[in-house]
Amino acid sequence: MTDRTRAETSLPARTTPIRGVVFDMDGLLLDSETLAMDALEEAARDLGHDMPLSFCRRMIGVPADGCRKLVREEYGADFPMERFFQLQEEHLRRYVDTGRLVLKEGVEPLLELLDELQLPRAIATSSSRYRADHHLKLAGLDGRFDAVVTRDDVTRGKPDPEPYLKAAERIGVAPEDGLALEDSHSGALAAYAAGFRVVVVPDLLPPSEDVREKAFAVVESLLHVRDWLRRVDM
Repeated sequence: MTDRTRAETSLPARTTPIRGVVFDMDGLLLDSETLAMDALEEAARDLGHDMPLSFCRRMIGVPADGCRKLVREEYGADFPMERFFQLQEEHLRRYVDTGRLVLKEGVEPLLELLDELQLPRAIATSSSRYRADHHLKLAGLDGRFDAVVTRDDVTRGKPDPEPYLKAAERIGVAPEDGLALEDSHSGALAAYAAGFRVVVVPDLLPPSEDVREKAFAVVESLLHVRDWLRRVDM
C-alpha cells in the first residue's frame, strides 16, 4: 500500500457527533454504474452510433437533463435523444432483472452498524423514483432507509445541494450534523454545498482535485466508514 493510499483510507480520529447519514445510491450502495455504462454503449450501437466509454463516464452522477445536454453537445441536435435513453433504460432493466445488480463492498455491515447506533439514514440519488425503488428492492435494501430522495423529488439535481438538503430535512438532521457518502464528483460537490461532511468512496472515476480538497475523507470502501463510526463519539 502506498503512502497516498494510506492517507486516503484513514478518517479523522475525532469529530463532532454524527446524527444521521445520507447515501448516494448508484456506484456507492449498488454496483450499478458499470451496468449503466454498458447500457449506454449498447443503446448507442442500436442506433448506429459509437459512444466510447470515456464519454459515457462523463455522465456518471449527472442528472438526466445534464446527460441530455452532454449528448446533444457531442452528437448534435439530430441525435434521437429520447429513443436513445429509452433503449438505455430497457437494456439496464434487462441487466438488473437478470441478476447482474449487486451490492458494493461494505453496504450490509455499515447498515447493520447504523441499526445498532439507531442513526437515521436516507438516500439522495439522481435516479428516478421508479429506478430507485426497483433497484433497491431487487438488491434487498427496500425498507432499510428512512427516506429516499430521487430526481423526481427535486427541481434541481446534483451538483445543486437541493437533494441533500431535502434528504436531511426528511430525516430531521441538520446538514452540519450529518455525514454524506458519495462516489461521484457532482454528488460530492452537492453534499459539500449542502453543508455535510463528505466521505468519498470512488467507483469508476477517481475524485478530482477540488473534490479531494473539499472531502472530509476519501476511502476505499464503506467498510472504512463502518470502522470509523465505531470509533467516534456518537
